[in-house]
Amino acid sequence: MNDYRILVVDDEEDLCEILKFNLENEGYIVDTANSAEEALMMNLTNYHLFLLDVMMGEISGFKMASMIKKNKDTAHIPIIFITAKDTENDTITGFNIGADDYISKPFSLREVIARVKAVIRRTAIVKEKGKEEELSYKGLSLNVTQKKVCIDGNEVSLTKKEFEILLLLLQNKGRVFSREDILGKVWKEEVFVLDRTIDVNITRLRKKVGEYGKCIVTRLGYGYCFECE
Repeated sequence: MNDYRILVVDDEEDLCEILKFNLENEGYIVDTANSAEEALMMNLTNYHLFLLDVMMGEISGFKMASMIKKNKDTAHIPIIFITAKDTENDTITGFNIGADDYISKPFSLREVIARVKAVIRRTAIVKEKGKEEELSYKGLSLNVTQKKVCIDGNEVSLTKKEFEILLLLLQNKGRVFSREDILGKVWKEEVFVLDRTIDVNITRLRKKVGEYGKCIVTRLGYGYCFECE
């Protein structure tokens, strides 16, 4: 854990310092930025987790997260939103962008630390699950070590959740996973995740993998599976 680096981005300087102090006490290396603009000037590839406020200046936390996920060098890095915006639509927006968790203000520091640890555990578990370095089906290949998906040699940009869903399905071709199964294996200990969030991720994943999207089959009343032609 000693080399696990976290970037906290929030326009409340006092809150940044409080989070930095408490997370460093847990053994993490923590940097802070008081705006998305400031954060985007930093080398974001150095970090293993981003804690982002939503309501910030001209570039919001949502916009910054979208930029992170569109960059293939940072798309795999998990994001936790920390924000006063706590409506269902805001939460769905955050998860659709690819967030790994969503914490509403006011919050307890124990809650933040617990959620950070949960995200780290999930990341570690995914790495451990990748017994095979590369999974493939015809022209579709998934590199477990590098967290890369390619179609006919061309890299496809997936969010962390999309990657984990595809990994789960490819590792278990032909097996049907219910929404509850996918929640338990991909979202794990997250408190607030809607079935609709899973459907949105599946829909996006199908589009991104092109002709192989038809292999991600819906079994009505049961769930999803990867079916070889």
